[in-house]
Amino acid sequence: MAATDLLRDPDHTALLLVDIQPDFMNDGALATADGDAIIPGVRKLMQTLPCGVMVATQDWHPAGHISFASSHSGREPFETIELHGHEQVLWPDHCVQGTPGAELAPGLPWDQVDLILRKGCNPQVDSYSGFRNNWNAEGERPAIGLAGYLRERGIHTVLLCGLARDVCVQWTAEDAVAAGFRAGFIWDATRPVTHDNDPACQQALEAASVTIVEAADLLA
Repeated sequence: MAATDLLRDPDHTALLLVDIQPDFMNDGALATADGDAIIPGVRKLMQTLPCGVMVATQDWHPAGHISFASSHSGREPFETIELHGHEQVLWPDHCVQGTPGAELAPGLPWDQVDLILRKGCNPQVDSYSGFRNNWNAEGERPAIGLAGYLRERGIHTVLLCGLARDVCVQWTAEDAVAAGFRAGFIWDATRPVTHDNDPACQQALEAASVTIVEAADLLA
């Protein structure tokens, strides 16, 4: 699908700004690869991209969250464990509720956003996607309300940017398609935890029928 096709009906298109927070940016608690670099491009998207709705997701963990390595004796960040029957990466403490690193990043026009959706609030369940939590003890991934909100606003296409490319943005894009939306992944308005994951991320997005685009193609 071409970038122009994604924007053929802007009133029914949403821009999803995923977890653009200081803890995911340069020198943050869980820094991505040059995360600060997306800010100018995201600002331009927010200010000029024709769309009907803008939504920001915000990672918002309670202290002692189960996904933190510090919550597991003897474990280090980036080790993996089994949690609720699935692999769980143990992360550095990040985006703890009420801390500066959990705020929305400065320098962007957040007053233009229609909805700020906080996720990761359940202390026993991780939450990468803006559409669904990760698996819980019952083996389910409960929806967190974004799909219903977008449908009630008449949205059928979502364009995604933010942090981190290979985790929360990827999962949000894949879940968007699974929920029945067309999805465009604005590659240069994202950054990964590590660029080593880029090939696998691209393959997963393509397999999920997510369209990978560049910001310039949307703004042309």
